[in-house]
Amino acid sequence: MQGREAHPHQDRDRDEDGRRTGRGRHVPVMLQRCLDLLGPALALPSATVVDCTLGLGGHSEALLAAFPEVRLIGLDRDKEALRLAGERLAPFGERATLVHAVYDELPDVLDRLGVPRVQGVLFDLGVSSLQLDEADRGFAYAQDAPLDMRMDQSSGIGAAEVLNTYPPGELVRILRSYGEEKQAKRIVSAVVREREKEPFSTSGRLVELIREALPQAAKRTGGNPAKRTFQALRIEVNGELAVLERAVPAAVRALAVGGRIAVLSYHSLEDRLVKQVLAAGAASTAPPGLPVVPERYQPRLRLLTRGAELPSENEVADNRRAAPARLRGAERIREEAG
Repeated sequence: MQGREAHPHQDRDRDEDGRRTGRGRHVPVMLQRCLDLLGPALALPSATVVDCTLGLGGHSEALLAAFPEVRLIGLDRDKEALRLAGERLAPFGERATLVHAVYDELPDVLDRLGVPRVQGVLFDLGVSSLQLDEADRGFAYAQDAPLDMRMDQSSGIGAAEVLNTYPPGELVRILRSYGEEKQAKRIVSAVVREREKEPFSTSGRLVELIREALPQAAKRTGGNPAKRTFQALRIEVNGELAVLERAVPAAVRALAVGGRIAVLSYHSLEDRLVKQVLAAGAASTAPPGLPVVPERYQPRLRLLTRGAELPSENEVADNRRAAPARLRGAERIREEAG
């Protein structure tokens, strides 16, 4: 399970009532590299950057501090994240506009704000530290909690309802497709058998069931044996891949010429999708054999990373949640073909 920000002093991040505050010094993943990738576009006068996955506001804070003229639009589907990021970004005043939205709603958000094009877009995908560390959200398999996993707790169905109501074949598909779980049939058989006795409601019971269902060989590799199942349920509950399929092309279309996009992914399904969109934009669409390639077939993007860049060993040592991160970037070099 991944997280987007480290927080070595979690206990200092609470107010007198025990609520998390926006004051903690959270360390965003691959921060300097993200600033370097987006920087040339954000140095332009009146530049606007969109942080599509605001989380606790770490990347946004750094962008606003590093580029004093930039305007930031921050999106998050998690209302608690918006509250905390708002506290953190309050010193920047009107330079930061925070919006409760899923990132595939980017075109609508920009339209409402009267922003036709932007100079930068950042995605930091996966689960934020806020979601991982609030036990009652049910994202973490290391602690017993209600099986929820909704990033926006004001809408949709939680993981427990998925486990308790989906047909067995659909559950197998989800675990295989979204969790790349080779033991999907074995796990789902155990889930179906147990849910008939009593519906699932907590993460601890699911973790225990998975441990018992898997053969010994499968439990010896790949970390916690529940990791892939929890990833699959989280993706299903939040529609993450479907949202991402819409969001990355929309973000590319929102870029002005010279604008840049940077995307941090945390598992192969996300990274593959991002790679496909950016690679397609950086490729010529001309039919083979043309002696001269017309403008409308020329690539719209220039790739800024050779493959996916990885966090440094030092960063992983400081922040274990950075370990699975994969960073890709591209620059808009041409308008869409008319």
